[in-house]
Amino acid sequence: MSPLTWAVAAVVVDGSGRLLLCGRSDGARRWALPGGRLRHDESPADAVVRAVHAETGWAVEPVDMVGLYRVIGPRAPAPPAGRCGARPDVLVHVFRAGPADVEPSGEPVAGCRPRWWPPQELPDVLTPTTRAAIADALAGRSGVLRHTAAGDALTPPGDGQPAPPGQRGSEQADSSSR
Repeated sequence: MSPLTWAVAAVVVDGSGRLLLCGRSDGARRWALPGGRLRHDESPADAVVRAVHAETGWAVEPVDMVGLYRVIGPRAPAPPAGRCGARPDVLVHVFRAGPADVEPSGEPVAGCRPRWWPPQELPDVLTPTTRAAIADALAGRSGVLRHTAAGDALTPPGDGQPAPPGQRGSEQADSSSR
């Protein structure tokens, strides 16, 4: 069993329906929801406000929680002594949020290129968790429970569809990339 890291992210939608994503510059050239790790002394709602602002420069106001997304790390044999193992599993609290202002109130951190995207023009290279959370948020779901695959797998649009719109409560997807 791998260790568990707690994180937060937000599906930030502005008044015209565009979504705020972070272009990652970690070599994979992929897009993801803005967010970060949960600190031991803060609630998930406070953490998402802090993390999104720190990462993108945008102050946000959480509206509700879309769900919990467990990102399952790759299974690998035990590493040799003194070596790091596989990445930990991550439990991401994903919130639906809106921008608090019409302009960013800070500068994005290195490693995040914030950009607003119309939902019908999202980039092809979304992380699996980002793809699943956006689909759930835009369908109006809340209280979702999902497993998504970890890794740098880039997934094209239309690779599987989430449950029908309007479905709420517990649901779990398979671990295929979305």
